[in-house]
Amino acid sequence: MFSNRYIFVYSSIMVIVVAIALTIVAVSLKPMQEANVRIEKMQNILKAINITATPKEAEAAYKKYIVKTFTLKADMTVDPSVDAFSVDLAKELKKTNPADRLYPVYVAALDNGDTSYIFPLRGKGLWGPIWGYVALKNDFNTIYGVMFDHKGETPGLGAEINTDKFQQQFFGKTIFDENGSFTSVKAIKGGAGPNNPHGIDAISGGTITSNGLSDMIHDGFTAYLPFLKTKINQLNTDKTDGGTQL
Repeated sequence: MFSNRYIFVYSSIMVIVVAIALTIVAVSLKPMQEANVRIEKMQNILKAINITATPKEAEAAYKKYIVKTFTLKADMTVDPSVDAFSVDLAKELKKTNPADRLYPVYVAALDNGDTSYIFPLRGKGLWGPIWGYVALKNDFNTIYGVMFDHKGETPGLGAEINTDKFQQQFFGKTIFDENGSFTSVKAIKGGAGPNNPHGIDAISGGTITSNGLSDMIHDGFTAYLPFLKTKINQLNTDKTDGGTQL
């Protein structure tokens, strides 16, 4: 029979050994995990411009298509000291003071010769966070592509936001109306109709997720509005002057 002291000492040693082993494994795997997160982020950004890349292809494709990045302060001035790719929008939106938040922008050179601007967005679904990237054409109004994902929405219902069928509804939709007023794009229960430039069909049975997605797009682009309006005004000035956008 082992004494209680022996059992206690043996158990304590085993706990320490296991804890050390787990720590070693966690530390050794951390670089790989960080690399996987980085690659997945590249894949998601590329998906917003309708480029599908495998993990092995992602870095090369990202370098090919993403020709510029910059980080905007809350007042929409550029902060040259911050790498846009390193900005975690989830952490930024948790900052108590909105004036301290940073907003990344990715600029893509498309195969057709045009330029697209990609904006990360973050919101809340039924069971947890939802997020995505929306790419606007170089009119800063028309959606070129989107990528949405979630942490734990219901399969077959809210989880449909990350399917091609749902996301393709956004192609060609506009976030400003003909008068230049911000409208965003909204998921409409019962269907938006084919001629609605600012609406898409909500997910049947996924009303809360659809509403959360609508709020995410609206609130996300609201933060970028001063930047977007400045760019649109520049475009209008260029057209009036007969110039071209830089």
